Amino acid sequence: MTRFIFITGGVVSSLGKGLASAALGALLQARGFKVRLRKLDPYINVDPGTMSPYQHGEVYVTDDGAETDLDLGHYERFTGVSSRQSDNVTTGRIYSNVIAKERRGDYLGATIQVIPHITEAIKEFVRSDLTDEDFVLCEIGGTVGDIEGLPFLEAIRQLGNDLGRANCMYLHLTLLPFIPTAGELKTKPTQHSVKELLSVGIQPDILLCRAEQEIPDAEQRKIAQFCNVQQGSVIPALDVPSIYEVPISYHEKGLDREVCRHFGIDAPRPDLSRWQSILQRVDKPEGEVSIAIVGKYIGLLDAYKSLSEALTHGGIANNVKVNLDWIDSEVFEREHTVHLLDGVNGILVPGGFGERGIEGKIAAATFARERMVPYFGICLGMQMAVVEAARNLADIEDAGSTEFGHFQNPVVGLLTEWEHNGIIENRTENDNIGGTMRLGAYEALIEKESRIQEIYGGADKISERHRHRYEVNLAYEDILANKGMIFSAKSPDGVLPETVEIPDHPWFIGVQFHPELKSRPFEPHPLFTSFIGAAVEQSRLV
Repeated sequence: MTRFIFITGGVVSSLGKGLASAALGALLQARGFKVRLRKLDPYINVDPGTMSPYQHGEVYVTDDGAETDLDLGHYERFTGVSSRQSDNVTTGRIYSNVIAKERRGDYLGATIQVIPHITEAIKEFVRSDLTDEDFVLCEIGGTVGDIEGLPFLEAIRQLGNDLGRANCMYLHLTLLPFIPTAGELKTKPTQHSVKELLSVGIQPDILLCRAEQEIPDAEQRKIAQFCNVQQGSVIPALDVPSIYEVPISYHEKGLDREVCRHFGIDAPRPDLSRWQSILQRVDKPEGEVSIAIVGKYIGLLDAYKSLSEALTHGGIANNVKVNLDWIDSEVFEREHTVHLLDGVNGILVPGGFGERGIEGKIAAATFARERMVPYFGICLGMQMAVVEAARNLADIEDAGSTEFGHFQNPVVGLLTEWEHNGIIENRTENDNIGGTMRLGAYEALIEKESRIQEIYGGADKISERHRHRYEVNLAYEDILANKGMIFSAKSPDGVLPETVEIPDHPWFIGVQFHPELKSRPFEPHPLFTSFIGAAVEQSRLV
């Protein structure tokens, strides 16, 4: 029978519940168990797709086209288990589904209430779409005490009774702040957080305590006594230099041991060799490279979480440290600023929406192309590289994207029709914004003897995840090809350009998809491996 672990957080937000969930999933996996991780988000948005990156961080896209919370990226990177639509839900989606049922008459005229209708919908989601998983880890977003999180806490409380405590465990992540003037760790915030959890009927089984330094035995005993848990179930979650050290650190503190003890499982010791290997490469690289990321949302680096991790994975593959230089693309819209890119070993222009900073991204592409610096354009970064080539190589006046206004030469335009799973999808400018993009995994056919084919190990066909509503215009293919930029991969129907490259450049590639979403520390994405490899070569030239 599948066992469920519910992860909650208290005291303050951003303690790292997603990372803790991912690390515990990886540890259980290393003991031979099959795991699945889920995220229950209390906010009312139906999905994160229309939320500002400054508020929510990146939108993580699954193979089946779900726009999800960034924590699902942690889950995938740490376990290698691909997430699905059924692994992330919000209050908005739960209420939408319940209201739709009420409109159809499914409740036979009953008064619709939070209990039982909303809580039953949450419980149904938690237990749905499972196969032979040994463990399902469910992270509850927000902090205990948030009013919007109460239906989720009530639902998982009920699930504890429904499933039986032998098949259910509650893990609470909390904070032990260190007060320098007092010279001690304070346990009261944790005590109050647990008290808040007890007030809704949930007794935590394990306390995972975030702290900057070791937690003395006396404090662990105090926490155990006041929070009604065994001392061995008070697990220190100490700060570590790299997130890829977290599974090893948690294992050393006994987290997975306590989980197995709670469920009465005599499991073999975990095989952490691949994590130790990754950590060895992170801690002792043979060199380093500098990558400039010219983006729109650098005020909150979580907006590029998967991207920065994928670059780290590329560094792991090449056994080098990757230093990231975050530059606001608007900077390059001012005169005499391009020198900021002097000395970097590679330039990456990521995706984004809206007109702000666009000309700066184009300027970065110009710099990379003319100075022979490795360039990697992702989604909008590819589109702006094509606009740059159209303007400066092909001398096409007024080349631009219809996303940012009317252009005589729309090199990039709104995607109005595409095929997905044998169904024709249609969109117009007047459609709703949420959930209307080209989302999820799509196949692309690769041109023979292209650099893209070489990077993908000679493959003729690839599958990558997309999230966009604008596409490069195929009508400009021949013009650009004559000037040295080729469309090296297209959709199977030959209509949608998926990658561009400049063969006469050391490394100049743009992709319409988001390869960072499929990169793993133990399986770095080939594009990032190749890009960092090109940056290493560039570093040897300067």
